[in-house]
Amino acid sequence: MSPLVAQKLTRLQSIVAERAAWTDQLAQIKRLHGWLLEVEHLLDESPVLQGEAVSNVTVGRRLDSWCERMAAQLTAGSLSELERECLTEFLQVLSNLRPYLVQCYDREGFPRTNNDMERSIRGLKTQYRRVSGRKNWNAYLLRYGRSVAYAAWWEQDTAHRKSLEQRAAGLDRLRWRMLRRETTVAQREQLTRFRFRHKRQVLLASLEERWATAAQSAPLP
Repeated sequence: MSPLVAQKLTRLQSIVAERAAWTDQLAQIKRLHGWLLEVEHLLDESPVLQGEAVSNVTVGRRLDSWCERMAAQLTAGSLSELERECLTEFLQVLSNLRPYLVQCYDREGFPRTNNDMERSIRGLKTQYRRVSGRKNWNAYLLRYGRSVAYAAWWEQDTAHRKSLEQRAAGLDRLRWRMLRRETTVAQREQLTRFRFRHKRQVLLASLEERWATAAQSAPLP
């Protein structure tokens, strides 16, 4: 056998060995991904049995049964070290989120995920960037707060504008002032958090100045 053929044969054997190692890793990844798909199927709105009603109780029961069955596999000795580590973490996350994962089925039309909300926020960002030419919309959001979403919804079509006008017409002044105060407080808190994270020294200096002014005008007893 010539040296060149021997070199190619060695290289081929190395590739086969690498593929064998990748096969085991790929099988583990497929099993891990399969667990995610199983939980996704448990949480969607498709009932297991024909005619079974989808509710918080039934979905929660299905999820708890799956978690108990998978927890038993941790001590069965059939999983690899990586699979046990990942499954332990996965079950812990499901246990922490359990009260929130099964609270959307008793109310018709209530979304199971926040995907639609994320798309709506992305649309608001895109609209602002097209109008202003700016990539960052933090200043816009901090200035107008929740009104950003309200204005976008109101401007979609005539039906939305009429609906908003009808709701606003039936709102009493006391309730309107309360909502305006809540919105102002929420926006002020968000602005304070932004300044503390990005302009901390300026914020602290302004607080010290306000404290000094208040101490002079109203001295402590």
